[in-house]
Amino acid sequence: MRERILMIETSTECCSVALSDSGRIIAGRVDELPRRQSSMLAPYLAEVLEEAGLKAADLDAVAVSEGPGSYTGLRVGVSTAKGVCFGCGKPLIGVDTLRILALQAEGSYDRIIAMIDARRMEVYAAPFDGQGKRLGETEAVILDADSYREELEAGSVLFIGTGVTKFQDVCAHPNATFRECYPLASAMLQPALESLKKKEFEDIAYFEPFYLKEFVAGISRKSVL
Repeated sequence: MRERILMIETSTECCSVALSDSGRIIAGRVDELPRRQSSMLAPYLAEVLEEAGLKAADLDAVAVSEGPGSYTGLRVGVSTAKGVCFGCGKPLIGVDTLRILALQAEGSYDRIIAMIDARRMEVYAAPFDGQGKRLGETEAVILDADSYREELEAGSVLFIGTGVTKFQDVCAHPNATFRECYPLASAMLQPALESLKKKEFEDIAYFEPFYLKEFVAGISRKSVL
C-alpha cells in the first residue's frame, strides 16, 4: 500500500516541507532565512507536489509540527496544513516538534535532550532515550551550570536543537555533546507514518499548536502621532 504524506515544519525560523511515498522522502524544500514561513510555505508545497507529479487529492495525510516553538511560525504551519486538509478532505497529523529534533540525532547516546530556543536563558525542552523515545514532559527550563547534571552524571547526553548554544556556554561536562540545528520536515516521517497506520488524526476544526506559553505581544515604543 502506498502511503503519501505531506509534511510541514515551521516551528522555528526555518521553513521546511517534505513529501513521502511508501515510507521514503521523495521531495523536499528547506529555507533557513528568518521570518519567511508565510511567503515560502505555499510555493514549497506546490513545488514538492509538482516535482513528484502529484496533486493534494493524491495524499493520504498532511502532517504538521505542533510545537512548542515560535508563535507566528506555528500559526502559519498549522493554518496552512488545515487549509490543505479541508480543501482535499485528507486527515491531519500533529507531530511533536521536540521529537522531530530527537529523531535528527546522529550517533549513539544514552540520552537526548531536545531544546527549542525561548527567551534569555530559557528553552523549551524534553528528554528522550537514544532512539528518540520520549522520557518526560516538555518544560520551560531556565538554564544554568547545574542543569541536567543528573542525566550527565549517568551517561552520554546529546543536546540538540535551536537552544543548545545557550547551554553550551555554561555547561562544561565531558558527557555533553551539542548539536545546533532546526527541526526539519523530513524528520517527521517516522512519527507521521506511525500515526497514519494507527489512524491517530487531529480534529481539523479544533486542532491548535502547542505553544507551552501564551503569546505576549510587544508594545511599540514609537509615537503614533
